[in-house]
Amino acid sequence: MSPPSFAKDRAPARPAGEVSRRILVVDDEAHIRDILKYQLESAGYSVCLASGGEEALETARRDPPDLVLLDLMMPTLDGFEVYRQLRAEFWTSHIPVIMITAKGDLEDKLEALEDGANDYITKPFAVAEVLVRVRNALEWSSAQREANPLTGLPGNIAITREIESRLESEDAFAFIYADLDGFKAFNDSYGYCRGDAAIGFTARVLISAVREFGNPDDFVGHVGGDDFAVLTTTDRVDRIAEEIIETFDEGVTSLFDREDLIRGYVEVKNRRGETERSPLLAVTLAVVTGESGPIEHVAEVSDIACELKCFGKRHDGSVVVSERRGTWRPRVRAGCLETVP
Repeated sequence: MSPPSFAKDRAPARPAGEVSRRILVVDDEAHIRDILKYQLESAGYSVCLASGGEEALETARRDPPDLVLLDLMMPTLDGFEVYRQLRAEFWTSHIPVIMITAKGDLEDKLEALEDGANDYITKPFAVAEVLVRVRNALEWSSAQREANPLTGLPGNIAITREIESRLESEDAFAFIYADLDGFKAFNDSYGYCRGDAAIGFTARVLISAVREFGNPDDFVGHVGGDDFAVLTTTDRVDRIAEEIIETFDEGVTSLFDREDLIRGYVEVKNRRGETERSPLLAVTLAVVTGESGPIEHVAEVSDIACELKCFGKRHDGSVVVSERRGTWRPRVRAGCLETVP
């Protein structure tokens, strides 16, 4: 998606219904506060003001904003100290901060960035530049909140948005729901550190397959736990799915102890204290393409994927399960071998 263009010093209007993002402007110069307030509100943001460091901290603690524009050189409590206190408290530590300074010295800019500021603006500033930097900081913040902390991949909010975007475009697309088989037993047997390693390995397999055989605008997301999502086009989905299965099955053996690999299963205790055998990790790919009929809502994609996934889990090993054209009927592929149940 191309970034919005700015006409002179004005930002494009926000889409109807979009929630206004709240920005705290902190500067001891009244005319700077007024200029920024006017321009930011004209761009569709909600703005609150603080004339000093103490007022800024009080405002941020009382009602945390989405972004802080923070002047560095202020009396009593300068911007550096305000920033450190914001970062030190849980409720304000996540707020992106853009530092504003009248100095053009490289040392000040480096100190602000080394302290962890998201960006800086030097006075005198062009309003258009401020708007672009504000937009970028807010987009970064949104992406951070949506990302899964383990894999760094976009989470459920972003996945839903991507599916909706493709449905609205009415272009043909393919959705892959990837789910690990045997993960709970693996996690119980080896511990959460090895479990996290298995999740990270799976994420890398998906990303690699999409990069090699997908399109530049394809999407990989982490639903949570051992569930992932891929969005691509119908002409690329088969090759991507085959690559995922092949690469996963080749690499997953490195996660197991040798004795478990030799016997082909892991042993875990159930709730009754009895030892049970669980197969080695495998991956089920549920592929939704709309071949069984037009799809109009995200929930339909989810429902079809869920049915396909449940069907796929009845088969041993890693499998791809997809729709058949016409009357709905699943199609199963283990690697490149295709069978119709």
